[in-house]
Amino acid sequence: MREGSGRSAALAAFPVVRTASVRARCIGVEGGSLFGIDLAHRAALVAGSGGGIGGASVRALARSGAAVACIDIDERAADEAAQQATELGAHAVAIVADLSQRDHVERAVSDAEARIGPIDILVDVVGEARWGRTIEFDDEEWDATFDLVLRHFFHLARAVGRRMVERDHGGSIVAIASVSGLRSAPLHGPYGAAKAGLMSLVRTLAVELASNRIRVNSVAPGSVLTPRVMAMMSAERRAASSAAIPLGRFAEPEDVANAVAFLASDLASYITGQTLVVDGGATAQFPLSLRA
Repeated sequence: MREGSGRSAALAAFPVVRTASVRARCIGVEGGSLFGIDLAHRAALVAGSGGGIGGASVRALARSGAAVACIDIDERAADEAAQQATELGAHAVAIVADLSQRDHVERAVSDAEARIGPIDILVDVVGEARWGRTIEFDDEEWDATFDLVLRHFFHLARAVGRRMVERDHGGSIVAIASVSGLRSAPLHGPYGAAKAGLMSLVRTLAVELASNRIRVNSVAPGSVLTPRVMAMMSAERRAASSAAIPLGRFAEPEDVANAVAFLASDLASYITGQTLVVDGGATAQFPLSLRA
């Protein structure tokens, strides 16, 4: 038997299914709670609700019965997210804030609680990568990335966490991290370093707040088909990148949102201080994909 034929036979035993229903399967049950997740009578704050993952998280929480405060720096994006949640039967409000500014954080959290009630769930999706070789970033670009990715999460988790501790009713905090913080982050070094710091802070908060029944976790996506990625990458480049992922495709934003809803719910009541990787198996393979 030729060397290559053994590998082909092994791959054939584990076929990758690609169907048009992938997206349909990952968005949950229309008109009902998401996979049995029940968040009725809970209030959720979604920071960065206007993006692909943020909007999908709003919809997942709304389907599961939560009231949702949709916070975004873009007024139109916040309004659209709140409208989508309302159409799913949820009580939802839109709040405009620049969460990289500390005073905006406190004002936005207070506004959210005044309009939907005490926050039980915080989902933080805010963050954006800047591209370039690490040694070519100047101090201002480095600081701006850390402000947007890490520092704002400290301010947001502190503002919401203090309120949760004071009420003593528990709660759940879920931050969107990235596999860039678990592995190297070529050409987006500040982003990867900031996400690594975020995951470290998640673990610390989880231990410190456990006695208050506040769980803190993160979700680390790999490649996700957000509107920004769709605009940046050609179809040919996406196809080539997908071939290196064991499951053979980029994540849909709903794939990440489903993980968020799970961690926010009582189904994850004994999970805290963890990072749930949602990357189609990309970080599990070493050293090269068998698809090569």
